[in-house]
Amino acid sequence: MGGEGEGENIPLLTELPDASDESGTHIKRTGTVWTAAAHIITAVIGSGVLSLAWSVAQLGWVAGPIAMVFFASVTMIQSHLLADCYRSPDPEHGHIRNHSYMEAVKLNLGKKSWWACGAFQQINLYGIGIAYVITAASSMRAILESNCYHREGHNAPCSYGENTEMLLFGAVQIVFSQIPDFHEMAWLSILAAVMSFSYASIGFGLGLAKVIENGRIKGGIGGIPMASTAQKFWLVSQALGDIAFAYPFSIVLLEIEDTLKSPPPENQTMKKASEISILTTTFFYLCCGCFGYAAFGNDTPGNLLTGFGFYEPYWLVDFANACVVLHLVGGYQVFSQPVFSLVDRWSAEKFHSSGFVNKFYTIQLPFLPPYRLNLFRLCYRTIYVASTTGIAMLFPYFNQVLGLLGAWNFWPMAIYFPVEMYLVQMKIRAWTKKWVGLQIFRIVCLFISMFALIGSIEGLVSEKMS
Repeated sequence: MGGEGEGENIPLLTELPDASDESGTHIKRTGTVWTAAAHIITAVIGSGVLSLAWSVAQLGWVAGPIAMVFFASVTMIQSHLLADCYRSPDPEHGHIRNHSYMEAVKLNLGKKSWWACGAFQQINLYGIGIAYVITAASSMRAILESNCYHREGHNAPCSYGENTEMLLFGAVQIVFSQIPDFHEMAWLSILAAVMSFSYASIGFGLGLAKVIENGRIKGGIGGIPMASTAQKFWLVSQALGDIAFAYPFSIVLLEIEDTLKSPPPENQTMKKASEISILTTTFFYLCCGCFGYAAFGNDTPGNLLTGFGFYEPYWLVDFANACVVLHLVGGYQVFSQPVFSLVDRWSAEKFHSSGFVNKFYTIQLPFLPPYRLNLFRLCYRTIYVASTTGIAMLFPYFNQVLGLLGAWNFWPMAIYFPVEMYLVQMKIRAWTKKWVGLQIFRIVCLFISMFALIGSIEGLVSEKMS
């Protein structure tokens, strides 16, 4: 897909300023391995962790844990490949910084790959925003039902919709979407990472407590039995898509790496942050997924934190779901900022003489630092958040949406482009051992991604028609 190609300009995917070290010198990079790890954990431990018990339940005691370790290993490999693509050799300046994933693709692979990458990236980032709206609303509904059962008794008709909660989450995101960029988001990512650890730990603890209460480990080697082989086939493929969704940070890796100070070299810091984050999140994933399945067996819910009977102890389940919501406030922004950044740069280049696009107004609010308001940014970011909220209200299907997004993103963004860029960057010749190894890696991941995508589409269509 590499090489040069011409086409009509399309908003969000038109010509960007050339990536160079000088183009970013006005930004003071202060990121460390720990702020990068916080960004990654915020991006990785999101709504995906809540579906892992369901995924293990479909796959069973052998294939479930193996699938999680496999996807963790794949994420570790591709994050190392991608981290090495942040700086590219340049005859004039010595090196060029690739401030974003798309800049790296354009520089290494050419315009045709850049167009394809842009389409995949923007659709996936947008889809993750939709998934986060669905998940946050599900957790808010769980809090309401928990309090209702505790207050009215276990026989009370405690049932709530999710549209109001989605609108509330969307309104909060409209406010937070006015944060200028990643460089001013470290505090939000750190808060969200703390929330991630909190609800993942509570999910693990509640699952463990349920296993002890039951006095046995539920579940089987083959997972939940189904009436037909076809039905089992579709659910296994959805489960793989859900697990793939649980490790999605390749599309924002270079944006995170662009916040890091040097020395040491950014790629070394980024690799270390990736290792810390992936090992940490995989431990929590295995705990939540395996103990959730052990606790509920064939009755394992799609969302782990909505499956504990009548939500007892209600205060702990409430706290865990509140942590989910707070985390997703930050997680939504981590995945939206690359879209916002692209629109900001494109519009500034395209409409450089427009006051609506480029003029900033300083607003001083009590107890807060001065805020620079831009009317164009206010409008398009508000429309973006409103549209993700509206689509989430139309398709509120948790497991199916997560599986579809995970499968859609996994191969092109986490495998194909990182491998292609690494081959070009490192000038690896065809048919060498490393080249053959990377091709096998890419082909295996392609088949898994296609399998998960087909099953997730079937599940989404079936849910909508039922």
